[in-house]
Amino acid sequence: MRQMLRALGIRDFVIVERVELETGAGFTVLTGETGAGKSILVDAIELLVGGRADASLVRDGAERAELSAEFDLAAGSALESYLASAGLEGDPGKVILRRTIDRAGRSRCFINGHPATLAQLREAGEYLVDIHGQHEHQSLLRASAQRELLDAHAGAGELALACADAWRSWKRLAALSAEAEQQYAKRQTERAELQETVADLKKLGLKEGEWDELAAQQRRLAHGSSLLAGSQSSLEALSEAEGACLPRLSAVAGRLRALSAHDVHLKAIVEMLESAEVQASEAARDLRDYASRVELDPVALREVEHRTEALHAAGRRYRVKPAELPALEGRHLQRFRELELAASPEALQREVAAAQERYDAAAKKLSAKRKAASQALGRAVTQAMQSLAMVGGRFAAELRPLEEPGAGGLEEVAFEVAAHSSLPLRPLAKVASGGELSRVSLAIQLVAAKQSPIGTLVFDEVDSGIGGAVAESVGRSLKKLGRERQVLCVTHLPQVAAQADEQWSVSKSGAAGSKRGRLSSAVTRLDRAGRIEELARMLGGTEITATTRKHAAELLGK
Repeated sequence: MRQMLRALGIRDFVIVERVELETGAGFTVLTGETGAGKSILVDAIELLVGGRADASLVRDGAERAELSAEFDLAAGSALESYLASAGLEGDPGKVILRRTIDRAGRSRCFINGHPATLAQLREAGEYLVDIHGQHEHQSLLRASAQRELLDAHAGAGELALACADAWRSWKRLAALSAEAEQQYAKRQTERAELQETVADLKKLGLKEGEWDELAAQQRRLAHGSSLLAGSQSSLEALSEAEGACLPRLSAVAGRLRALSAHDVHLKAIVEMLESAEVQASEAARDLRDYASRVELDPVALREVEHRTEALHAAGRRYRVKPAELPALEGRHLQRFRELELAASPEALQREVAAAQERYDAAAKKLSAKRKAASQALGRAVTQAMQSLAMVGGRFAAELRPLEEPGAGGLEEVAFEVAAHSSLPLRPLAKVASGGELSRVSLAIQLVAAKQSPIGTLVFDEVDSGIGGAVAESVGRSLKKLGRERQVLCVTHLPQVAAQADEQWSVSKSGAAGSKRGRLSSAVTRLDRAGRIEELARMLGGTEITATTRKHAAELLGK
């Protein structure tokens, strides 16, 4: 079973008062007039998978916005394992995300009813939804975004992270080596001081959590006499002294028990007294056991107080709270070891060389995966461009060796494109028209989406800047993608909307002069007649004629 969105709930979000959607598999489009709130639904999904929120998202006049989404959850999936490890499990086969935003901008997140952090919501969302925005082509102009997309296509995301970590480790040790040569004398002084501090702290034999344990032990031992006297006198009052509570309570219960034979109303009172008698007996037994274990040990008390004072003195000496001494010792010990390493240039150079070797190995492996993936990505995007009115167009993901290796590897990734066969390949940033850039971006996104293991793909007006036959081709591409994934697409193009398996219409009502003085959005699932009417509106604007309806029916019939 593929994970996909099953239901979306929105309340008091921007101009949406209340919307409940049940989504199905395949290709679904959201259409409607400009400003009706189509993209607001995408924004809601983005927030539910960890997007940033602020108070402006709460509908005017409401106290808070509430968003929720239910997804299928495949058994044995990575998401199921993540939720189990984080203690966020829910009902089998589903996962429910919920988020609220109040008027002060405070946000609360929930996963399967459990309070969750925004980071946890974002991590869960990474398994569930992939969102392609209408301005995504702008981010694709950045070299870092091109590199990340290629690495994702290559399945080399973890390897890229490992390469970056290896580079940072190598450079940190190299900087330490250079600094060690420049500041050898200064480091020797610091090393001697740290050695003395570490030796002093080691003498204390510090343990994590010891301070809290000592405080509790000191309170118990210091008040041993009063604890023993109090427990013994309480025990006598309960059960052992003349006129103790328990015998008197038992007598009262017995007297009323006999009387209850004459009046059933007393039975409830008798039951309460019997319960109290049982609890009082248990309290007396536990109190007797407690009194037998109370320590009156002045020697132990003196030892605890001596240890407490020693930790207090050390805390004052090093200007930290006594409870923070173990962490301080750990930091000083780590720094001392680094300085020891710096004190031996040969050992440090060996560490630098080993770190460089680890980086080189990771970077070469990453380069190999990039090389194979760049060729596959180039072929796939080139093929996608042919159906977007760019016949003869070409795409390439070029790998250019860097003069100096970096955290991103041994090469930079540069996307190049030729809009048609007569043009040479040029950097993506130099594509002449916005329409061409939009189409190339869409081709890249369609290819990237096909490679994604995520079940729900959301496209927010990625078809802007195109029309006619190109729009029809885009619709066919999205419909084809919908056979493999759940595809949700916000569009203003009738040629795209007509290709969908299902269509939702977003409309707005109300105006500044209305009774409530606020706009509101509503979402309606359209039947065939409704789709024809909506497609006719998209084709002809406010004036819908028989001709536009006929054209809409023909478009839908295709």
